[in-house]
Amino acid sequence: MKAVDGATAPGGPATASPEAIAFGAALVVVARVSPEVASSIRQELMDQRSNLKLIASENFASPAVLLAMGNWLSDKYAEGSPGHRFYAGCDNVDAIESRASDLAKALFGAAHAYVQPHSGIDANLVAFWAVLTHRVEAPELARLGAGDVRDLSDADWEVLRRTLGSQKMMGMALDAGGHLTHGFRPNISGKLFQYCSYGVDPVTHVLDYDEVRRRARAERPLLIVAGYSSYPRKINFRIFREIADEVGATLMVDMAHFAGLVAGKVFTGDFDPVRHAHVVTTTTHKTLRGPRGGMVLCDAALAETVDRGCPLVVGGPLPHIMAAKAVALEEASRPEFADYARGIVENAAVLAEELQALGVKVVSGGTENHLVLLDVRPFGLTGRQAEAALRSAHVTVNRNVVPYDTNGSWYTSGLRLGTPAVTTLGMGPPEMREIAAIIGSVLRATTPGTTAAGKVSLATYRLEERVREEAERRARDLLGRFPLYPGIEP
Repeated sequence: MKAVDGATAPGGPATASPEAIAFGAALVVVARVSPEVASSIRQELMDQRSNLKLIASENFASPAVLLAMGNWLSDKYAEGSPGHRFYAGCDNVDAIESRASDLAKALFGAAHAYVQPHSGIDANLVAFWAVLTHRVEAPELARLGAGDVRDLSDADWEVLRRTLGSQKMMGMALDAGGHLTHGFRPNISGKLFQYCSYGVDPVTHVLDYDEVRRRARAERPLLIVAGYSSYPRKINFRIFREIADEVGATLMVDMAHFAGLVAGKVFTGDFDPVRHAHVVTTTTHKTLRGPRGGMVLCDAALAETVDRGCPLVVGGPLPHIMAAKAVALEEASRPEFADYARGIVENAAVLAEELQALGVKVVSGGTENHLVLLDVRPFGLTGRQAEAALRSAHVTVNRNVVPYDTNGSWYTSGLRLGTPAVTTLGMGPPEMREIAAIIGSVLRATTPGTTAAGKVSLATYRLEERVREEAERRARDLLGRFPLYPGIEP
């Protein structure tokens, strides 16, 4: 493995690496209490080693990041913020959280960084409440934003409900590439705000900024959210800020998917959200290659409110996860991380080009980031069928809606592919061409299954066994040449 380092590579010294010793010993200890759990942990490593991971939201954290999570920091309560805790004995947590925050500010050029959120939705909720508290004149909301709910009466809560229900959020439509946390009704964000959306051009499937501006002028939202989970293009955040300023909106960017591309200076200038947004949220485990968690970056005006994420949203911080975030941010601050980030984008572009050359329909005609979105309807398949067929050949992807999808969000019409994890393994353009060939062969050889009544099924599939076996062999060959955590045999 080239980008996740620290373990003894094949052909290296016979002495076990510190990483191999650490993980092996940890699982021995776990197995003394719960052999079943230890077995499942070991099996997860085996599964990840035997399947090509092309899920755009997943990656492989370094041994240092993983080990930073498994320690006695987990035993400490630390509500509050550095220097302002509600529990004694938080000196070491203060040092770790401050280090992580300082690293995030330096890495992204942010005025303030809040590293406590447990997830991306936590980070988004913290940002939403900060914006509401600063933008909406309601004493009840201000008290709630300050974490003071002790004296709020039933009447106060009713005022809050009406106040929140009148505020608008405008985000990218789900089938255009947006995320559930950007205002959709099943999510808490859709209950905090009135939701209105912007989409993509029906022909090119890329953002039309003039149309976004027209929607913003018509809706006059309090909050505009930019960012995505399955949009394969860059976003011009300078234009989004201009639109937000024109209609008096706050601009929030959710960069959970592409934070590593910002950290690695692949997205700069107009495409760097931290330069243009009032508040930026992210996860830390996708392209940033850290632990599972979230983070909020904001300007100075929102800092005090953002830091009250605990107890309003976050609850008790997770010191062991903040330690792992600090380690990941240290890694992302090194020059080699920029090389890694560039590799992600180069690999995605090659993968998209090769798939198109093989006759696979790529949404928007290519990619400018870490993900590639495929439309599998020309093969007569749903996304669910294509996802399952590829998994049977040891290629792990996830089904995903495509713009103007006709199959809904469960079966879908598309597949989302991502290159962060395979780039971490050290793969490059030649391997992307091989992966494209594997995917193309499986899709061409897959047909829909039938139900018990003889009707075409949206879920089941038939894949020629000869093709499946050959695809699996090729996938295993690639993984054999680019091993995951080499030298570690827990």
